[in-house]
Amino acid sequence: MENNKKNEVLMGNEAIVQGALEAGVDFVTMYPGCPSAEIGDEFGRIAKDYGVHYEISTNEKVALEAAVGASFSGLKSLVAMKNFGVNVCSEVLLPLLYTGTKGPMVIVVGDDPGCWSSAQTEENSRAFSLMAHIPTLEPASAQECHEFTKLAFEISEKFNVPVMVRTTIRVAHERSPVEFESLSSYKVHKDGKFEKNFHQYVTLPPRVLEMKKELLEKTEKISKYFESLKINRIENSLKIGNLKLGIITSGVAHVHTMEALRDLDLKTPVLKLGSFYPLPKKKIANFIKKFKQVLVVEELDPYLEREIKIIAQEENIKIKIIGEDLLPQIGELNVALVENAIAKVLKLKIKNNKLLTTNYSLQTPRRTAKLCDGCPYWLALPVIKRLAPEGTIFGGDIGCNMMTGLAPHNMQDYLFCMGSSIGIGHGVSKAVGTKGQKVITTMGDGTFFHSGMAGLINAVYNKSNPLMIILDNRITAMTGHQQNPGMGLNGMWEASPEMNIEEIVRALGVKNVKTLDQGNPGELESTMKEFLTKDEVSVIICKRICAILDRRQKKQ
Repeated sequence: MENNKKNEVLMGNEAIVQGALEAGVDFVTMYPGCPSAEIGDEFGRIAKDYGVHYEISTNEKVALEAAVGASFSGLKSLVAMKNFGVNVCSEVLLPLLYTGTKGPMVIVVGDDPGCWSSAQTEENSRAFSLMAHIPTLEPASAQECHEFTKLAFEISEKFNVPVMVRTTIRVAHERSPVEFESLSSYKVHKDGKFEKNFHQYVTLPPRVLEMKKELLEKTEKISKYFESLKINRIENSLKIGNLKLGIITSGVAHVHTMEALRDLDLKTPVLKLGSFYPLPKKKIANFIKKFKQVLVVEELDPYLEREIKIIAQEENIKIKIIGEDLLPQIGELNVALVENAIAKVLKLKIKNNKLLTTNYSLQTPRRTAKLCDGCPYWLALPVIKRLAPEGTIFGGDIGCNMMTGLAPHNMQDYLFCMGSSIGIGHGVSKAVGTKGQKVITTMGDGTFFHSGMAGLINAVYNKSNPLMIILDNRITAMTGHQQNPGMGLNGMWEASPEMNIEEIVRALGVKNVKTLDQGNPGELESTMKEFLTKDEVSVIICKRICAILDRRQKKQ
């Protein structure tokens, strides 16, 4: 398969795809979400050429479940998602660490410090590394995205455990030269074989307690293995460095740190950790004991700092460990913020540091997001808002309809996570009673398939009365135009069964349901007036193609 070395400029996500192909990946699943969406987009384009099974799963839980099935059948699998997807799949992830894997498995998770493509929170996936005991690698560049993906498959194969590769938005979307192996464009698709193993694959007591013991023992072995890996290395020699301060970094924070040291003309020793969990404790202890103070530079929550403090305490190392006191836990890090932290520790003066402030009110405000020109949502939202009774509670959801919470629409009274608009709306409806405020929720077609159906079932089953409006624009648009079950196309753009939303809604027990084109505002208005009088769940499906998708199709 290997021909020769190549060197091309790749995005971090593209480098992950290349690393997975070189590792011989057989089975790829994902749910689209920025900043990891391009991984799926690239596999959707090339999977057939490389004999890889690729799918856009209906949500992250079933994406991981499918990969587990492939792994138990002996195939190499990769699962990709954004940080919030780990919440969705955690019910599968935790027992998977107990059972372990058969075929190697890598889980790529994209975090989003600064919420550049996320509405809810700056969730840090490293919390799951600790809770699930999943080995976690943190690449700092596109080159490391490539190398760490290959290494993750090796670790998974060596220890029969899934391995997480955690990126952040800067690493995932960085473009830089990457050296990699040139591959032939085709390999024979590999079929797996499931060999029954009740002892390994079934998590029932009392065996499950034995599994936990085995996992902890395995984690200890992985920790010792990480001690020898070059991904955990010291930069700026301890012999020539300034031993007043040591720095420990991981991920993209390492890139900022090295640039900050160059700007400050310092040779401060830096321990660069490519693995977050389990940590190479001996290497960390040997590093920190040489200093009186150590600065831990990491993005957002101080997980690394806390673990290093525990190591220092266990090894009885008297040292001052600094981090969260000098570095922000809100928004992305940058070189200037790291420079400022180093300068404060070493009592240096900095000239012309333009980005020291973390006071966002003093920075240039971000441009407010808005719906695209020609978006079919523009046709529906004014009608919905005009006809909504006084005091209506508007339930928002994830996707393009997040923009309904912004001007000029201002139509969101709560916004949480995928599919939650109807779930929360049901709770509000039951709380305010039949004579209280009306609840109107909006949700996209992709979100409906992801997790909206469960909330709708609950509302019907428990006799609630929100008006649910599904804005079906015929694609999962927000994350870059990925396919969904309502399109009749799968992740590789092959024809597949088209799921009819109205038929599904009726099958879930909704009596009042209608599909219409909001390009006919009169029909939407008359249907809304009728359904607003109903004291039970009603659903309107506004079905009109995304304007960008429509333009693209007409050009083909």
